[in-house]
Amino acid sequence: MIPPLEHLIAGEWTRGSGDDTLAVINPATEEEVARLPLAAIADLDRALESAERGFQIWRAVLPPERSKVLRKFAGLLRQNTEQIAAVITAEQGKPLAEARNEVAATAELTEWLAEESRRIYGRLVPSRFENTRILVTHEPVGPVAAFSPWNFPCMMAARKIAHALAAGCSVILKPSEETPGTAVLLGRLVMEAGAPKDVVNIVFGDPAQVSDYLIDSPIIKMVNLTGSVPVGKHVAQRAARQLKKATLELGGHSPAIVMADADIDRVVDLCWKARYRNAGQVCTAPTRFFVQSAVMDRFVEKFTAGAASLNVGPGTDAGTTMGPVANRRRLEAMESFVADAGARGGTVLTGGQRLGNRGMFFAPTVLSGVPADADVMRLEPFGPIAPIAAFDDIDAVVAESNALPYGLAAYAFTKSHTVAAHLSSALKAGVVAVNGVTVTAPEAPFGGVGDSGLGREAGIEGVLEHMNVKTILETFG
Repeated sequence: MIPPLEHLIAGEWTRGSGDDTLAVINPATEEEVARLPLAAIADLDRALESAERGFQIWRAVLPPERSKVLRKFAGLLRQNTEQIAAVITAEQGKPLAEARNEVAATAELTEWLAEESRRIYGRLVPSRFENTRILVTHEPVGPVAAFSPWNFPCMMAARKIAHALAAGCSVILKPSEETPGTAVLLGRLVMEAGAPKDVVNIVFGDPAQVSDYLIDSPIIKMVNLTGSVPVGKHVAQRAARQLKKATLELGGHSPAIVMADADIDRVVDLCWKARYRNAGQVCTAPTRFFVQSAVMDRFVEKFTAGAASLNVGPGTDAGTTMGPVANRRRLEAMESFVADAGARGGTVLTGGQRLGNRGMFFAPTVLSGVPADADVMRLEPFGPIAPIAAFDDIDAVVAESNALPYGLAAYAFTKSHTVAAHLSSALKAGVVAVNGVTVTAPEAPFGGVGDSGLGREAGIEGVLEHMNVKTILETFG
């Protein structure tokens, strides 16, 4: 099921010049499903040289031709959905239905970027000088070093490739070593779509060594990372040493404020499904639920019933509605969050423990009565845990929602247009969803504030992040 794992360097698939390998583990069975070769420094040098050549080639390709390659890439993603989804589930654990949805969303974003790559407009600025015009244009920044995580191995990796190509940049992608097979399939498809051989390189290796080496190279002109806050801060500091552009989509701990006037039945259904999607390993998911006291009991009862109704099992099983967490680190983190919440007076309403003794399965968990200083209320849980707290005063709950350094997504539920307007303005987040749980769309910019990152992906803003602004003053006569 897992394709042969190799690096893509200068248009060729290779195991590289190093001897080190890493096991790829199926989180549902804890079995090794493949061995991943790790890149040596010589392999990284070859990838950098390739990316430099690729940039000179790709920047000269006209936008309509770039668009054709990306459109074909999107079409190939759709045609190969079943194969990609099977590999995602084997490596990462999510149910096949969720994996298929991920591939579909990836194709949609790629297709949108293909069209937007033809619409990178500049502008003509009225000049204060006689016989002079001022032009503002956008030019591709150069080779990009991109780093993608394991929780959405298709979407996160492909969006790095697609954004770079849409802007006219070459890219070296280092995906997560825990989900390499998906990235290999993406590399095959983008080459099949017509990307010149040096435009896309894919390497695997020791994360710290690879990231530092690529970022420090004078060939790399931009860094694009989706990852944790600590890693993001390290990458930002590394890029800043050479004043390189950086787009960083980091962690979150998204508040969801539920007012008493909301449609509680609808809101609960939206919230528990959003919370446990991908076993809770979604950086934008609602993770701290603040419910107005008047509807707290009703909300908790229905939310807990929803969590308890999930069928936890291998993602390949037809009846599974939530798969395992992706690795032992997340399993141990869930146990730690629950233990800390209990020690601080919190109550486990459902779940709270590992399921079985094989596979990384953790029961969908609901906590109540957890104080604000508990770990699960301060740190991104990134797993199937939902703490729910009551509130009465709207200003107090906004303050508590904004108290953390994160600022990726936030949610508000109310029938009042006035309250909705107040909350959408007051909540500190890059994206705010009102009366819904959708926070991403290909046509809209996505990213965070504070510790949740810098820059944006998607929308025209995501393309322009990969470009430099140039002002041209042209005098006649």
